[in-house]
Amino acid sequence: MNYLIAPSVLAADFANLQRDIEMVNRSDADWFHVDIMDGVFVPNISFGFPVLEAINRYAKKPLDVHLMITDPDRYIEAFAKAGASVITVHYEACTHLHRTIDAIKSLGCKAGVALNPHTPVSLLEDVVEDIDLALIMSVNPGFGGQKFISQTYKKVRSLRELSSAINDSLMIEIDGGVNLDNAPLLLEAGANVLVAGNFVFSAEDPISTIHSLKTIETGRKLI
Repeated sequence: MNYLIAPSVLAADFANLQRDIEMVNRSDADWFHVDIMDGVFVPNISFGFPVLEAINRYAKKPLDVHLMITDPDRYIEAFAKAGASVITVHYEACTHLHRTIDAIKSLGCKAGVALNPHTPVSLLEDVVEDIDLALIMSVNPGFGGQKFISQTYKKVRSLRELSSAINDSLMIEIDGGVNLDNAPLLLEAGANVLVAGNFVFSAEDPISTIHSLKTIETGRKLI
């Protein structure tokens, strides 16, 4: 089974950020998920370029950067220079989405598009063949520790069906409330990148928790 685990740095201990980054380096995790919030697109502010650059100095795994910001086009090049390997923008924040996707790819990064819980996956029909990743928000964006929205399973199945035979290599990422109860169902539905924040960093043994997420058994052959 081939799927990725991306611990969300938003849930790390910022007073011991290097320690938590090194923990993820030692773990079975595949990516670092980095949420960038501007206090405008979402009602919270996280961190910007200095912190991302600091994470990049110590991280030994790719940085999966999720831009929850307005007018992301202004900052795409700066995030690529700061170390992003994957840059995901929100469908709801982009006026010229196809242009934004092309700009991300031109910088050598994988391009992702995120959908808020209320946004139907059908709106990705015209760009699904152009993107590397689609991120489905399984909570309302802006804060960690929220309850998982069960409608997510249906959206994952719909998106996998939409991308079938058009972009079979599409990565479907889930962000928000992921744990060992819902992770198997998400993988069965067609997801193949799982973001986990509080579930990992609040665990008594985060490395063991990541290992448990990485070794889930399902009845479906995953991509």
